[in-house]
Amino acid sequence: MENQYIIKGGACLQGEVTISGAKNAALGILAAAIMTDETVMIDNLPNVRDINVLLTAIEGIGATVNRLGPHEVEINGSTINNMTIDYDSIKKIRASYYLLGALLGKYSRAQVALPGGCDIGSRPIDQHLKGFRALGATVNIEYGMINTYTDALTGSHIFLDVVSVGATINIMLAACLAEGKTVIENAAKEPHIVDVANFLNSMGANIKGAGTDKIRINGVERLHATEYSIIPDQIEAGTFMVAAAATKGDVLIRNVIPQHLEAISNKLIEIGAEVEEFDDAVRVAADHRLSHTQIKTLPHPGFPTDMQPQIATLLALSQGTSTVTESIFENRFKYVDELARMGANIKVEGNVAIIEGTEGLTGAAISAPDLRAGAALVVAALAADGYTTVDSIKYIERGYECFEKKLNALGATMEKIPVDDERAVQKFKLKAG
Repeated sequence: MENQYIIKGGACLQGEVTISGAKNAALGILAAAIMTDETVMIDNLPNVRDINVLLTAIEGIGATVNRLGPHEVEINGSTINNMTIDYDSIKKIRASYYLLGALLGKYSRAQVALPGGCDIGSRPIDQHLKGFRALGATVNIEYGMINTYTDALTGSHIFLDVVSVGATINIMLAACLAEGKTVIENAAKEPHIVDVANFLNSMGANIKGAGTDKIRINGVERLHATEYSIIPDQIEAGTFMVAAAATKGDVLIRNVIPQHLEAISNKLIEIGAEVEEFDDAVRVAADHRLSHTQIKTLPHPGFPTDMQPQIATLLALSQGTSTVTESIFENRFKYVDELARMGANIKVEGNVAIIEGTEGLTGAAISAPDLRAGAALVVAALAADGYTTVDSIKYIERGYECFEKKLNALGATMEKIPVDDERAVQKFKLKAG
């Protein structure tokens, strides 16, 4: 049964929230875990839909997956008996394509269906395939499948034409078991690239330079068992930072790496929010309407594209005219029509959103077009006057663990109810007063 959120807006978020493990790091790490025949233990895993789908895909190729708890898993890749990842897994979650690099590195062959995922624009995988070919693999696309095989992978010098997180991770996976040295130039520098590299190194890989635009990999013969804890999710943290500011609240966000949040913190400070950093926490407070700014999404360490809808929502409530330029994905403003139903004043021209700040938003029936836009619409609903229902929350649940529980613990009034359940709506309104 399809669910929706119903939210009564108007409360200032107050208190403390603990951030889950990073979804985007976990996806690369889970794929890497199958590259040894020994048992790997991973914790601080976020318990979200994308992770559970990928674990099912990993079981589907014969690996042994043992869930020790909601946030811990053991994986053993010695029982893998199938090199094909079918369309069913990949249409649910794009990052299944990391199994291509992992299987190619370990077994010298793999077959993965062409990817699906969030509909935020084309994310071509030509850079991944270019990397595999440079390492000596043959790559064919036929019958909707990417087919790749080789006698032996050999290190190579690879220059990525565009900065791609997916390609950087996928090539890194394949190259760590290739013979000789690989250099990836123009590599992505996101925190989750560093986390995947650290994980591989803890299994015995030899990777240097992750987090810079030049990653150097010395191939090793085999990888071994490890225990590893995933970094906190910078986008979940950023979403709560923006929610605190949008609701004129005061929230301490725990289990974060403040350095990963600097692009977000700097913008919040610039428009007048208070941001205080601690060793592994950050506090965001705002007691007045914030001001306007210009934002352009860029690869790390620039402003993250995954925070673009959330910050735009905050700017829609701020004073003056702001502009948000999306330079990563071409289809990332789908939430603008939904915000307009709530009274936001945003005009999109090409890849730029021109935002005229408005005094306040009002509740409406809206629908989440994708993962981050969905989270942004929840933020809008929390700040709005009256009741909002948010449909298609399956997108939000792909990347946010216990979202409504965490928000309610901060003083929000929201509930997950079945779609079109008028009785549940009335019951909620009665309770919310």
